Amino acid sequence: MSVGLINGLPGHPLFVHGAVVLVPLTALALVLCAVWPAMARRLGWMLPVLGLVALALVVLTTESGEWLEERVKETPLVEAHAEMGEGLTPWVIALVVLAVVVWWLGRAARRRPDGEDAVGSPTGGGPTGGRASTTARMAASVPVRVVVLVLALVVSVGAVVQAYRIGDSGAKAVWEGKFSTGEPGEKG
Repeated sequence: MSVGLINGLPGHPLFVHGAVVLVPLTALALVLCAVWPAMARRLGWMLPVLGLVALALVVLTTESGEWLEERVKETPLVEAHAEMGEGLTPWVIALVVLAVVVWWLGRAARRRPDGEDAVGSPTGGGPTGGRASTTARMAASVPVRVVVLVLALVVSVGAVVQAYRIGDSGAKAVWEGKFSTGEPGEKG
């Protein structure tokens, strides 16, 4: 299956709608989970999966956009949009990486430094008991949580802003000068 055509229609506008929804949703979920560890525990592995789905949609959108660019009239607006198009992928990769970090920290923080997990069961105290306690202390430490939160905020804002800028340039490339701003039936 080509990402260029879906049921005879260009795939790009179809993939765009998914990416436009999932990138901001992933960014919001990431920030919420970084601020509120209970949310990270509730979402669990769904946070990294959401990020991976958003990344897949961004890659499909970019690939289908390149396919479409070769088949539409070249204009300065289309060129500007195409140049911006690949700029979202690094931001979404960073979202996925941070989603995995937040998920991992949420799992690690479940273990208490005193050798018990979050429900009060001993962690085993064997050869990995000391490492688990150290990891749990690190995951629960304020400096680590603050650094992860700041990174999550920066990457989330960057991803959403970049998605908006690319989408805005695409909308201008498609629609600028192709409709009337007057009342229906008016010319001009």
